[in-house]
Amino acid sequence: MAREKQPEEAAEAQGTPERSYREQLDYLNPIAQPLASRKLTRKLYKCIRKAAKHKQIRRGVKEVQKFLNKGEKGITVLAGDTEPIDVYCHIPIMCEDRSIPYAYVPSKSDLGAAAGSKRPTCVIMIKPHEEYQETYDECLEEVSALPLPL
Repeated sequence: MAREKQPEEAAEAQGTPERSYREQLDYLNPIAQPLASRKLTRKLYKCIRKAAKHKQIRRGVKEVQKFLNKGEKGITVLAGDTEPIDVYCHIPIMCEDRSIPYAYVPSKSDLGAAAGSKRPTCVIMIKPHEEYQETYDECLEEVSALPLPL
């Protein structure tokens, strides 16, 4: 007899998150501002998937930090549930200094999955590309409109 799939395994097989957006909000860091709405989070994941297909993403704190210092432009997406926050708390400041839009999404595992990785990731930079320019511009406009923390 075939064993029954557990709810988590079933969710994983379908590619849907195990926890809902509302449940993920319980695990946020105190610095996770500005937080993307549920709708914007979905758009960002979609844009990340398209960018990953064309190898137009920078993933991980070291890589994103290196390219921010080099002056590369794009949208920075940070995971709001990363512990400890010391790992990446300097990234938003670097983005503000360079006028690069950034937003937090609730889950690092979903962020990693959107980039086509099995491992969670706490920060991704999406670079512009003509193949998905419309989606990118839509995300850029919405992320730029989010209020920055004081």
